[in-house]
Amino acid sequence: MAEISLSKTRVILRKTIAKGREMDLKPLSVVVLDAGGHVKGFEREDGAAPGRFAIAHGKAYGAVMLGMAGTAQMQRAEQQAYFMAAVNGVYGGQVVPVPGGVLLRDKRGVIIGAVGVTGDTSDNDAQAALAGIEAAGLTGEI
Repeated sequence: MAEISLSKTRVILRKTIAKGREMDLKPLSVVVLDAGGHVKGFEREDGAAPGRFAIAHGKAYGAVMLGMAGTAQMQRAEQQAYFMAAVNGVYGGQVVPVPGGVLLRDKRGVIIGAVGVTGDTSDNDAQAALAGIEAAGLTGEI
């Protein structure tokens, strides 16, 4: 199985937060998960609420476990609320189906993990994540 390296994880964390500063976003929390849903790295910016880890994790976890980015999850939740309720039952309430959960793909298009960002609006969170992912030479799916 392809995986996200620790060095690329660190680039994603650093560049996502840098993009948040550039965009003048509220303080961000960023998590990178591998393809199995395990945490590779996490950073919470100074001033970010302490509970943001769970939200960032839930965005990324839903993306990687379902193979579906946050925007698609939100659309699915709006169309079929019962499906997302069942998914959250299966995954112990860990899925946060909104933008900001971004699938990570390698150069061949293989899913190698996900990034979860929270702190500002979900759409801004997703844009910051995309900047970090692209800086690491990977492809993000929002």
